[in-house]
Amino acid sequence: MANTPQAKKRARQNEKRFAINKARRSRIRTYLRKVEEAIASGDKAAAESALRVAQPELMRGVTKGVYHKNTASRKMSRLSSRVKALA
Repeated sequence: MANTPQAKKRARQNEKRFAINKARRSRIRTYLRKVEEAIASGDKAAAESALRVAQPELMRGVTKGVYHKNTASRKMSRLSSRVKALA
């Protein structure tokens, strides 16, 4: 357990940051799931529009430090290739 005032403050900050990051991660997963569902249904137009909405959300997660840049790029690349293959 934290003893010094600095360590106590850090613990408080970590809890707050964890909650924010958890919400961001959840939000991004929701957008990615919408793309996955559109791909599964075979609706290319819906998949493309969902992908266009998901991309900035995923990249925002990178700038906020929730995801690593390469992880987000890999996810986008794999999703876009799957959407492209729907034709």
